[in-house]
Amino acid sequence: MMSQDRKLTRIGDVCKTNQQTYSVSEKWPFVNYLDTGNITKNRVSEIQHLVTGQDTLPSRARRKVTVDDILYSTVRPNQRHYGIVKEVLPNMLVSTGFVVITVDKAVADSDFLYYYLTQNDIVDGLHAIGEQSVSAYPSIKPSDIESLEMMLPPLEEQREIGHILRVLDDKIANNTAINHHLEQMAQAIFKSWFVSFEPFGGVMPNDWREVKFSTFLTPRIEKSNDPKIPLFSVTDTGIYPRDEKFKKKLSKAETKNKIARETDLVFGMSREILNWGVMRSTIGGVSSAYNVFAVDSRINSKYLESFIKAHSFYFKDLIRPATREGQGIDKTALMLKSIYLPPDEVLAEYYAIEDAMMAQIREKEAESNCLAEIRDALLPRLMSGELSVADMDAK
Repeated sequence: MMSQDRKLTRIGDVCKTNQQTYSVSEKWPFVNYLDTGNITKNRVSEIQHLVTGQDTLPSRARRKVTVDDILYSTVRPNQRHYGIVKEVLPNMLVSTGFVVITVDKAVADSDFLYYYLTQNDIVDGLHAIGEQSVSAYPSIKPSDIESLEMMLPPLEEQREIGHILRVLDDKIANNTAINHHLEQMAQAIFKSWFVSFEPFGGVMPNDWREVKFSTFLTPRIEKSNDPKIPLFSVTDTGIYPRDEKFKKKLSKAETKNKIARETDLVFGMSREILNWGVMRSTIGGVSSAYNVFAVDSRINSKYLESFIKAHSFYFKDLIRPATREGQGIDKTALMLKSIYLPPDEVLAEYYAIEDAMMAQIREKEAESNCLAEIRDALLPRLMSGELSVADMDAK
């Protein structure tokens, strides 16, 4: 049952937007800058450290923030470039592409309002407003958020709801941090064994073989326009589905996608950056701009992936100059490159260590997925009042 104490409230009545602006006359010696593209669903990928007089400060680096400020990108809300500030770095600025929402804590809870604004129907509604804008791309104004109305529960109930959802997100964030640390450890061990050769006296043992990529790579030319096949994107850390929950139907422009199968190696260009990955799904479509190679079963695909990651500098000369057909990679040059292969017993010893780390990573990922499902199920019910904190305590 919805709490009888909830009151219809305009969001603009419990917060203010874009309160503090930086002026270059303040002459900060450095700036820690967060751009809109560097935060998604409250996960920050990068904060740029810019030194005055040495680095160029972006013209959009103007918004000051305080703890518990909510950041909400004004461009394409459905891309979910939003978050809530829990730590303010020295001289921190964020892009003017954000609406910076400062909550009046005497009447509202910042976490509660943050989770309210991240609900699917709210995001979709703001994106629909953005699509009516006169700009070249969907964009909203601070007033579009301020004018939203909600049934606001008493402050203490807001805090309890915000706390419940925050605990779930904090646990997910902690799992992500642990997995990142484990991945870094695995990469460090790989480089120690197979780049620096530390367990082998610092030199590559004589019984390791050096072979050309052409000995175990075969260009795959399969293509498909089957809408049941998910479309994958390539990043510098591997291949992942664009949408993990819904298999994306291929558009007319994508009917010539190449097929990549499990353990296939994919190389290509994206925004003048060499991207690659080893396919981790049974089957998927990748853009025709990428080159797909079937990997011979006689080589360990995990070792191949780790080798490329550890020797990324070795592959930079594969970039083919831009042509009318676009950029790509030099397939001939790739096939001429070499890789050194350790004996099977050395790989087995290494992967006994790495597999234990990967098992921990998969366990944390599974736990995080479960927690995210719980959060997503609770969020709309708690916000609407269909489920109360008292109901949860009773259960």
